[in-house]
Amino acid sequence: MPTPPHLPSLTQRMIHLDGSALEHSLEQDGSALIRNLLPATQCRMLSGLYAESGLFRSRVIMARHGFGRGEYQYFRYPLPDLIQQLRQALYPMLVPLANRWNECMGLEGRYPDQHADFIQRCHAAGQSRPTPLLLQYGPQDYNCLHQDLYGEQVFPLQVAILLSEPGQDFTGGEFVLTEQRPRMQSRPQVIDLKQGDAVVFAVHQRPVKGVRGYYRVNMRHGVSRVHSGRRHTLGIIFHDAQ
Repeated sequence: MPTPPHLPSLTQRMIHLDGSALEHSLEQDGSALIRNLLPATQCRMLSGLYAESGLFRSRVIMARHGFGRGEYQYFRYPLPDLIQQLRQALYPMLVPLANRWNECMGLEGRYPDQHADFIQRCHAAGQSRPTPLLLQYGPQDYNCLHQDLYGEQVFPLQVAILLSEPGQDFTGGEFVLTEQRPRMQSRPQVIDLKQGDAVVFAVHQRPVKGVRGYYRVNMRHGVSRVHSGRRHTLGIIFHDAQ
């Protein structure tokens, strides 16, 4: 899946990301938006992979499990080059914040600088199944609020990239986050994604500073009902599954 010569490489695009703004947004809201992470050509290419069953280890029909409506497929190893590059390039940007969050929440675990080292840790713990996935939604499909936890080893941040163009390929289908603070009602967020945009968000918990120090808030994510068309999303989860 090479990058056409007239398009900047993923590495070049990553260099120009504002890491400070990304961290600030994650600290404030538990989410951060990366505009135009992937060009439309790569989005369409990734969407087209959904029909290539040999690339995937499993397919999940959401309604069968009470997850919502729609379906998704987990990639098998070896991952397609672009997806592997995304995993390896995004992870080091997020490690400092992930380690700071664990420290603030009083958790002992710390994450290595490189993704390959973290994957080795996952595999040593019996988590050896890859978790990057493609999700496909049609009319009336939706994804219930959930958390992507697959074992003891969990990286606290993940990324979703919208591969379809809202208003053109589909309508509805907004990305939704909720945050549950202790003794408070849940706070919702609706993330305005365009084709090629990525949202970085907390997998499970994140720290929030209060008057008596830090406390943990619980995060969940999902997708509202799609009204028309077809919506594809790429999910980049950094820990592997049991």
